[in-house]
Amino acid sequence: MTIQWNEMIVPDARALRASEIRDLLKVAERPEIISFAGGVPDPKLFPLATFNAVYGDLTGDEVAGRRSLQYSISEGLPGLRQWIADDLAAAGAARDIENILITCGAQQGLDMLARLFLEPGREIVLEKPSYLGAMQAFSMRRPSYVGVNMDDDGPVIAELDAAFANGARIAYLSPDFQNPTGRSYALDRRLAVLETARKYGAIILEDAAYCKLSYEGEMLPSLLSLDEVHGDRDAGTVIQLGTFSKTLAPALRIGWITAPRPVIRQLVLMKQAGDLHVSTINQEVALRAVTALFPAHLETLQDAYRNKRDTMLTALDETMPEGVSWSRPQGGMFIWLTLPENIDSRALLAEAMEDSHVAFVPGQAFFCDQSGANTARLSFATESTDRIRDGIARLADLIARKGNQ
Repeated sequence: MTIQWNEMIVPDARALRASEIRDLLKVAERPEIISFAGGVPDPKLFPLATFNAVYGDLTGDEVAGRRSLQYSISEGLPGLRQWIADDLAAAGAARDIENILITCGAQQGLDMLARLFLEPGREIVLEKPSYLGAMQAFSMRRPSYVGVNMDDDGPVIAELDAAFANGARIAYLSPDFQNPTGRSYALDRRLAVLETARKYGAIILEDAAYCKLSYEGEMLPSLLSLDEVHGDRDAGTVIQLGTFSKTLAPALRIGWITAPRPVIRQLVLMKQAGDLHVSTINQEVALRAVTALFPAHLETLQDAYRNKRDTMLTALDETMPEGVSWSRPQGGMFIWLTLPENIDSRALLAEAMEDSHVAFVPGQAFFCDQSGANTARLSFATESTDRIRDGIARLADLIARKGNQ
């Protein structure tokens, strides 16, 4: 008898859909394509010399080398968790290493939190638009999404309040340089978000992946920093996800979850049932690299990405036709493009790839309700300034021609 594989796969797994971004990147890697699609760091900024030295030190030192190649504890190396705790404390979020779990990138953190908190039909609040990778992680648990609109200062509080009043008790939010829009919350909106969540006893999952990539203005406190727990390691409204993927190197796959101890204890059990722990040697390397490199390396990244952002914003100002608008992020890797309502960004992408050799990500993929057909995400992180100017000019010309049809 022939096995009917689709019938054997459980509904949770069948809920997964391919990532538009991952599929697009396969095509956008063609050398003739100017790609604003991938939300990935510029590999030219990876600190290769430091990594060469650190890996060499580990493998050249017999005691340290053997230790770094061994199994480790599921929570993560104490030294690395202590560095993260100290860094959080410096930003105003006093937490203990018992509040921190090292994960295989922030994406694993999203997956674990989805499996911990979500089940079929349970509501989770998302920004409109929101991070596609988070929706992929959440969708396997088949929740009900409640979209909340954003303005320039953050989520619309009346809509967030209504979502919680109607029964939602979890919200996934990105207050700093959000993927995909690049927007950040104003301070009073951060306080209002936290107050609204506390009013209903709701959990906030705060994605802080881009918080270190700030290029201008005052760095505002995270929701975790504003969530004062007065030293109680079991308390808190906010669970924060962090990562070294944007500031050291994605291939390390070092992320972390900061949460009250009851949450961490349960996540540790899930970690033990999953992959046991994150790579020991990569944790050792991350600790040594971040100790040697920060804060100077962050300043290098900030200068480089600021220049790329400014180049893209100037090119948009100089070339885009009337009727097109865009965000002006103070950090991160993304600019959000809003096109005239008669232009569908998915159809535009097909023409841009074929005729103009420019790639971007259609915005509809980032909306839990599949709205936003006339929006697009542009990443300025990986291309050179010359190619950014050229690519934006090509895209603007195509949009202008579409508008005249």
